Amino acid sequence: MIIEPKIRGFICTTAHPIGCATNVQRQIDHVVVKGLIESSRKRVLVLGCSTGYGLASRIVTTFGSDADTVGVSFERPPAEGKTASAGWYNNRAFEIRAKAAGRVAVTIEGDAFSDAVKAEAIEAIRQSLGQVDLIVYSVASPVRTDPKDGVSYRSAIKPYGAAVTSKTLNTGTGEVSEISVEPATEEEAAATVKVMGGEDWELWIAALAEAGVLADGFQSLNYTYLGSKLTWPIYHKGTLGKAKGDLDRAAAVIRGQHGAHAAHVVALKAVVTQASSAIPVVPLYGTLLIKVEDEMGLGEGPIQQIDRLFRHKLAGELLVDEESRIRVDDWELSETMQAELTKRWAALTTETLAELADLPKYREEFLRLFGFGLGGVDYSADVDPRAVG
Repeated sequence: MIIEPKIRGFICTTAHPIGCATNVQRQIDHVVVKGLIESSRKRVLVLGCSTGYGLASRIVTTFGSDADTVGVSFERPPAEGKTASAGWYNNRAFEIRAKAAGRVAVTIEGDAFSDAVKAEAIEAIRQSLGQVDLIVYSVASPVRTDPKDGVSYRSAIKPYGAAVTSKTLNTGTGEVSEISVEPATEEEAAATVKVMGGEDWELWIAALAEAGVLADGFQSLNYTYLGSKLTWPIYHKGTLGKAKGDLDRAAAVIRGQHGAHAAHVVALKAVVTQASSAIPVVPLYGTLLIKVEDEMGLGEGPIQQIDRLFRHKLAGELLVDEESRIRVDDWELSETMQAELTKRWAALTTETLAELADLPKYREEFLRLFGFGLGGVDYSADVDPRAVG
């Protein structure tokens, strides 16, 4: 079949297997060209391994530090006349390349929140790695079923406490408009914390510890985004912020149980993802950030961010902020960049968008998430959606 992008709102329902494999290879090349990353952490568990920062973490540890990995993700396989999800193709492409490099790469596809997948991952660790000395938690899901009582919770991306009015962007039409978002209820806020907070991270560490597969001196990292003051009303000070704040609580609990270096929240920069494209205000900020970053020579995608995290931030003495977070959002949140972003934000309209921001590049990066728009791929070719590259 000829595979083309099919976009509905902020969702792309198709993915290109060859394009996804090409995208994975480009990320591997970025790491390999930069050379070896010295690390003693050679046995890695990545939760949420198939896209974005999770995939980048698996690539960086494998091809930068010669690590063996077990990955967990929830993806859709191909079906008759339908493509798989991009993450499914990414997992296959990564496995092929990791194994060709002589590394162990085991991928478990299922609900990371469930006890069954935790048990399956533990058995895979026993069989393939023995123990793990690094756990990366990068799970992104709108829904979580609590394994204790079977109750399902759905996150709500809303302000907290009061309604918010701000600028937003229709990424399809390029129209900049004003949007008002009503505040979340207490129940919605609590549900968002259940889905996106630190509870499941704690459950994973507890399950791994009980099974005896945590190496002495292990380290666990959980990725978050704090963001600019421009997005705080809908993000950092909204329900998402409450959930992300719960990660700091969970990290402190894990450190209290396992030692000072056992758990850290890592604050990363804003990047284009399918999840972030659904959050009001954030896509408009993203188009602005891409433009300003490029003008300042500080543009980074997930692979560049995670390479910098492992190559520099985790090497030597660990530097953390007042909440014991590791900060890799330092370039984005620098005074110089934020001053420029704030100045342009005030002037953003539909008419000024092309001058002040970069919507075409935002769209390109969005499509690349699904394997489209990559040079060297023949998108007119007939492709079997079950193919892996």
